[in-house]
Amino acid sequence: MIPLPLAAAHEVGTKAQIVAVIVAGIFLGVVLELVRRRRLVERYALLWMLAAVAMLVLAVWRDGLKTLADAVGVHSPPNALFLVALGVVFILLLHFSIATSRLSEETKILAQEVARLDAEARAAREGSANGDGGPAPAAEDAAAEDAGSASAAAAEQSQRQKPVGA
Repeated sequence: MIPLPLAAAHEVGTKAQIVAVIVAGIFLGVVLELVRRRRLVERYALLWMLAAVAMLVLAVWRDGLKTLADAVGVHSPPNALFLVALGVVFILLLHFSIATSRLSEETKILAQEVARLDAEARAAREGSANGDGGPAPAAEDAAAEDAGSASAAAAEQSQRQKPVGA
C-alpha cells in the first residue's frame, strides 16, 4: 500500500491536519457567504479569501510550513507562521487605516455640505416668513427660470399638436 502524501505516521498529526483543513474550509465558506449576503464588500473579501486559501494550502500541504520557514530563514516552522501572520496583520491594519482616513475625510466634507445647505434653507425660510420674499439663492432662480421656460415650451408644443378639428 502506498502512503498518501497527506497522511502521517502519527495519528495526532493527522487529526490536527484534518481539523485545520475543516477550520480553513469553514472560514472560506463564511467569507463567501458574507459576500453573497452583501455584508462584506468584495474589495475586502479578496483579502480574506486569500488568507483563507493560504490557510487551506498550509493545512493540506504538510511540508509547506517547513518550506516557508526555510525560505524566510527561520529555524522553527511555527515561528515562520507567526512571522507571516504578523506581516499580514500589519498589511491589513495599514489598509484599514487608509480606508478609515479616506472615509473620515469624506464624512467631514459631507457634514460641511449639509451645514451649508441647511443654512441656505434656513435663510430662504426666514425670507419667505418675513413676507418680503427676499432674494432667492441663485440656484433657485435658475431652477425656477428653467421650469418656467420648460412649461412654456411644453404648452406651445401642446398647442401645435392639437388636432385641427378640436
